[in-house]
Amino acid sequence: MNSTEIPRLLRECRTIAVVGLSPKPHRDSHAVAHYLQAHGYRIIPVNPNAREVLGETAYASLAEAARHATIDLVDVFRHSEEVPPVVDEAIAIGARAVWLQLGIEHEAAAARARAAGLQVVQDRCIKIEHAALAARGLL
Repeated sequence: MNSTEIPRLLRECRTIAVVGLSPKPHRDSHAVAHYLQAHGYRIIPVNPNAREVLGETAYASLAEAARHATIDLVDVFRHSEEVPPVVDEAIAIGARAVWLQLGIEHEAAAARARAAGLQVVQDRCIKIEHAALAARGLL
């Protein structure tokens, strides 16, 4: 996905499942999700080891989360080698997009997502992108 499509993605995708969202405030996933929540996004934690994060019920999988809400975007905080099954779940639940955070890339999984019609962002921080676009008045 090129950078001109990211503002539209962030404007239109308002419900974000955060895979790997930690309940620990010092973790990047927690800080990013908190920021998104503070900017009007609905956050759905996906973490099999948590019951609740940031006041939201945590789910063990995307499939379980999708039974309770329509998920627009899947934000991934997992190691690159763990991305393929997350992408497969994102496709199965009908998500519109998959966002792989800084340092996370998996080209084969990204290609599968694109082939299924999902938008894909790799190796970028959604918080950094949102803040930069908001500062320029693009959101």
